[in-house]
Amino acid sequence: MATQTSQTLSSAVYAKLSPHPYLLANLQPSVPGTPASRTNGRQPTQARPPFVNTASLTHAHGSAVVRTGDTTVVCGVRGETLATSQIPNYRPPPPGADDDTASTAELREYDLLVPNIELATGCAPEYLPGVPPTTLAQTLSTRVYSLLHSSGLLDVQDLRIYHDPSADEAGAEAEGDDEHMQDDDIDGVGIAIPTREVKAYWVLYIDLLFVSLDGNPFDAAWAAVVAALRNTKLPHARWDADREMVLCSRREAPVPLSVSGLPVACTAAVFTAKDRLKQSQSQSSRSGDKKDSFWILVDPDRFEESLCDETVTVVVDRSDKSEDTRILGISKSGGTIVGQEVMRRFVKVAEGRWQDFKKVL
Repeated sequence: MATQTSQTLSSAVYAKLSPHPYLLANLQPSVPGTPASRTNGRQPTQARPPFVNTASLTHAHGSAVVRTGDTTVVCGVRGETLATSQIPNYRPPPPGADDDTASTAELREYDLLVPNIELATGCAPEYLPGVPPTTLAQTLSTRVYSLLHSSGLLDVQDLRIYHDPSADEAGAEAEGDDEHMQDDDIDGVGIAIPTREVKAYWVLYIDLLFVSLDGNPFDAAWAAVVAALRNTKLPHARWDADREMVLCSRREAPVPLSVSGLPVACTAAVFTAKDRLKQSQSQSSRSGDKKDSFWILVDPDRFEESLCDETVTVVVDRSDKSEDTRILGISKSGGTIVGQEVMRRFVKVAEGRWQDFKKVL
């Protein structure tokens, strides 16, 4: 009995000693009729349910906390004003330049959206105190920055701060004894007349902090960004020509951002049975099938990511009235498994993931 007990390994020890065979044994069980399942109990195409809480930070203009499984990220949005005189090579927007292309170019050219991602100490075992920013944090920041512009999520019109000479003249005529009342009551943001001029912008600093990380950080980070931007409200602001500065009114209610659509990111990792992949590749030339040689693991955790060499991310949006799926972005890294047919199936999975986030957002 003592010898048998010493030779028996728990599943946790087996996973550490032989992680690849351990995951393969779960995905391809030896008992016939047993469905494939991952080590965390989920099906290959089953994602972790998301939980979203907005307005969590009182000192930010917008915030959100997103949790999927053991991955938790906090996002805070803070707006700061930037005068056009401080922008090198600034060019006033031409009249009628409010289309999506012009808006995206203006946001990118003047760097009005500044995302930054940090991985907190202890969010995962490999993140220790006192270390410089990791490559993962820099990569995630770059991907979020790129998707913010390519998705057309925000309109630059919401970030412009105008100077309206006509409003100044009207205020001068109605000027009373209390100059402070004049500054609060005169607001030229909402007056759409040809004489108004862009004098400043709101710059949105989007800071994300991972409290815990158990795989698939990009999907959680992007969901937190979308939720925080939908919660963001900026104060009424106008340009004061006499003081040459931006003044914000406390008497008027803050203005929410007009967020376009509801883009959702869905990531999957490709797990391959390495011993059988070579055999299936030789047989695929005759049968064209690689069945049971790889599995698409949607929303992978940290253990699964360490065993997969190929990942794919699809960003979809179905918020249009026609409910047609718009693919806003596709990114793939490593491997040669995912082809057109696999990508089509994965888009269907991403559509279901969009429905999950729609319910909580």
